[in-house]
Amino acid sequence: MVVDDHPMWREGVARDLTEAGHQVVAVCGEGRQAVRVVAAVRPDVVVLDLHLPDISGVEVIHGLRTAYPGVRVLMLSASGEQQGVLDAVKAGATGYLLKAAGLADFLAAVRRTASGEPVFTPGLAGLVLGEYRRLAVGDETAAGARDTAPRLTERETEVLRLVAKGMSYRQIAERLGLSHRTVQNHVQHTLGKLQLHNRVELTRYAIDRGLDD
Repeated sequence: MVVDDHPMWREGVARDLTEAGHQVVAVCGEGRQAVRVVAAVRPDVVVLDLHLPDISGVEVIHGLRTAYPGVRVLMLSASGEQQGVLDAVKAGATGYLLKAAGLADFLAAVRRTASGEPVFTPGLAGLVLGEYRRLAVGDETAAGARDTAPRLTERETEVLRLVAKGMSYRQIAERLGLSHRTVQNHVQHTLGKLQLHNRVELTRYAIDRGLDD
């Protein structure tokens, strides 16, 4: 589903996705409209602008995830302003891409978002990870959480460390000599054990426990 208030832009994005073999199930010009229809059309990925005329992109993310918890959101915005990026990720966006990105990078970001991988325009990944480290240091419940955390296998922990370093599934597979599918399965099992929803939350969990060192 594509959500953007500029008609030419959203139609262009929808056309590019369709030509690349994706099914565009809805095109919306307002945030409230997207929240109303998301549960009916059940998209794998919502490509969402940060600035909309009725409600903010952050409010839209909250509404989307409430209406359809399984949805993954890729922010596609002209703005790379720090607070906007962090607010979007904290609200549950899986990734954040600037509109200046090329078509190949955009299509790759959509595919990675659909598989649950966090995707960020170069330079924004460090910003997000830095914020997660700051929050982890100030988290007074971290010690107690370590004591009660579910037990992961050695391989799951190894994969989790590489996830925390920002590596893609393919990079992790090459590093560990595993198949892409096996790495995906390890990540999904880990998400289930930890009761987390996506790789962004998984990365914060890993950083909180110092696994990115």
